[in-house]
Parts: sequence; structure tokens; C-alpha cells
Amino acid sequence: MSGHTIRFLSAEEVRKALPMADSVEAMKQAFAELSAGRTILPARTHMAVTEPPGDFLIMPSYMKSLGRVGLKTVTLFPGNRAKGLPFINALVCVFDGSTGQAVAVMDGASLTAIRTGAASGAATDLMARPESQVVAIFGAGVQARTQLAAVCAVRKIAEARVFDIFPEAREAFANEMSGELGIKVRPVATSKEALDGADIVSAATTSETPIFSDNDLAAGAHVNAVGSYKPHVVEIPPETVKRAYVVVDQMEAALEEAGDLIAPMNAGEIGRDHIRAELGEVVSGAKPGRPSDDAVTFFKSVGVAVQDLAAGCRALEGAERLGLGREVEM
Repeated sequence: MSGHTIRFLSAEEVRKALPMADSVEAMKQAFAELSAGRTILPARTHMAVTEPPGDFLIMPSYMKSLGRVGLKTVTLFPGNRAKGLPFINALVCVFDGSTGQAVAVMDGASLTAIRTGAASGAATDLMARPESQVVAIFGAGVQARTQLAAVCAVRKIAEARVFDIFPEAREAFANEMSGELGIKVRPVATSKEALDGADIVSAATTSETPIFSDNDLAAGAHVNAVGSYKPHVVEIPPETVKRAYVVVDQMEAALEEAGDLIAPMNAGEIGRDHIRAELGEVVSGAKPGRPSDDAVTFFKSVGVAVQDLAAGCRALEGAERLGLGREVEM
């Protein structure tokens, strides 16, 4: 039996092979296929580790249109920060859907950051007002960076404000991203200052309590939230959720993991019908992304495995085109 090769991609190679604009389009395809029922998406498996505390996530998926199977493993260990190690580590594996053979293994942390940002980019493109120019970014980590990059890929952004509880982190973010994106990025000391006049808000924090006051959020703003992925974690004020037009990545996943939605549901403040659409339904045109110009729109993403598969396939295509990665014969 003849052997086959697997292409291995490092974090830097993933970033080169997967430009943000390509990833945004891949996310639109993935969400459209998901909402149309043309994917297989088992529930994410979560295993909590206690000594030291950490989380293992296992995420398989299949997309018929791509003819590929994907598997992502993610670990989140808070204690890594004190050791000078990444908080999040991940691998993404892509398999041929007709033979079951592995075709690629790539760094999952870089891909996760890109595809998470790209999901918000897709939502922003479909839900934010076309004239949006000012962005408020909450958080100053890796995810926050791709959130801003994705928004800039779909809107002509003139200014971004970044708020993080650590002054040195927001300063570093502003310096790095203003140079990378060629826009004005300003570090601010309060959430209120970040939201002043903001058309688009992206939240990518580890906070378990609301990170801003709903009173400071302007009418017509669009909000992306990706930080909360556990039922008890609430990043966005319930008051904002209650008045917003809510779209999620996938209904089932959101109802199981999105604390931003689960908390007000459990309190009787909203019902399940407050979630107006899945993003894939907005992509296909089955449902609107914005009901009116002055409505607050809210995209809540907990992340689903078809995103990783779609992004992984785009990264593999880019790597093959650019000659990136290392091929190993199995």
C-alpha cells in the first residue's frame, strides 16, 4: 500500500496561509452550511482538569461541501501565564472525508484566533451599519487583535479604542495594532471612554461579570462577544442583551454555553425566541441581520468546530499555493 503525506503548519505558517479576508469568507460558507443542515457537528466535549486547573476541549466536525472531516483539540490552562507559556494551546487536524486519511495538522491557537475574529468579521459585515467607522475593543489579548483585524477587513475603520484592565496591555495593543492596520488605535482608561461614539463593539475578555454599562452603548451599535463560553460567565450586560437584536453562531451551542444569553434566560428576562437567527440564516438571506438603523445588534459566538474545519481547509489551500509547511510521509 502506498503511503501518503501530511502537511504540518506552524503558527506563523497558518497566519501567512490564512489572510483575514479569506477567513471571513470561509466563515460565511461554514455558517451557511451549518444552518442549512449540511454539516455533522457533534457536541463539543469538555473535560475539566483540577490539578492544575485547566480545560480540555475536543471538537469534531464534517462539511459535505468540502469533503473534509476536522478535529480540534484545545487546552486552556490559566496557570500557564505565570510560567511564561500560552494560556491557550490547540491543534487542528484535517482529514480526507472519502478515505479518512489525515491530510494536515496545524497550530490551532493561531487558527482559532483568526477564525474567531473572522466570525465576528462576518457578523459585522452582515449586521453593522455600512457607515460604521469607530470600534471599541474590550480586551488586549490575541483574540482581541484578530477581532479588530476582522472588523477592519469589512468596514472602513477610522479609529479604534482599546480598554483592558492592565494599562501596559492596552498600550502595547494600541502601538502594535495601529502599526499593523494603519489606523488610529487609542488606549483608554475606562469602558465609558471606549464606547463613546463607537459604532462597533468587540468583547474578547476573560471577565465573568459585565464589562461595560448598557447606558454607555449608543443606539445603532453592533456588538460582537466571544469571551464567554461557559453558562455562568457573563461578559455583556443583560440590559444590552434584552434590547438587542440577537444572532448566534449556532442555536444549540449558544443555549448550552453562552452565559451572556443563559443568565438573562434563567432570570426570566428573555426567552429563547429572543434569539432571532443563526448567522448562517443571515448569510443565506433567510433572516435579516439588522431590523432598523437605530437597533442595537448583538452577535454571540461560543465557537463551533465547522469554523475550524473551514478555516483549516482555507489554510491548507493557501499553504499548498505558497509552498508553506512541511510534508511528512506516513
